[in-house]
Amino acid sequence: MKHAFLAAFMALAALPAHAEKLSLAAISAYLNTLTTAEAEFTQYNADGTQSEGRVYIRRPGRMRFEYAPPDRTLVLASGGQVAIFDGKTRQPPEQYPLSKTPLNLILAAKVDLTRAKMVVGHDEADGLTVVTAQDPDHPEYGTLALAFSDAPVSLRQWAVTDQTGGRTIVILGPLATGKSYGASLFSIPDEVARSTRER
Repeated sequence: MKHAFLAAFMALAALPAHAEKLSLAAISAYLNTLTTAEAEFTQYNADGTQSEGRVYIRRPGRMRFEYAPPDRTLVLASGGQVAIFDGKTRQPPEQYPLSKTPLNLILAAKVDLTRAKMVVGHDEADGLTVVTAQDPDHPEYGTLALAFSDAPVSLRQWAVTDQTGGRTIVILGPLATGKSYGASLFSIPDEVARSTRER
């Protein structure tokens, strides 16, 4: 699995020259200081399709994926839940606990990649450090492979492998950090109310 992740990352992005591998402590420190961020993204789905959109992050615990037309899907993580809104049907969202998804690893209030049995892969290839992590208490929830560039440290890509073995790869554009976002941007109840009004 480790080599499959690396091959997918390297095939999807033009990367800088060889660099030293970032330590787990350095990556943990970076994630813990990353309070807000946003970027354009390209997503390569497990079924072979491709999506684009914009992602907003407000740590801890909040993330918003806005998918561009014709998809128009919206994915929100907040209040310990993940909600998937289908922009085409306007039906109530599918919801499930954030704690049961690999993304919970980077949205946690305190990230510690040195924790025993959390990191199952730590590699460097073509200028990126790739860390593959899992919930040590629940490895069955899947894995999250995070790719970071150095100087300065920046999150560039991630790949989620879910409970069924399906893999989704997200390639980030330049990450804009330090912006201020209102709570409503990530509010699942607010989005449910808005969707209800539009139905």
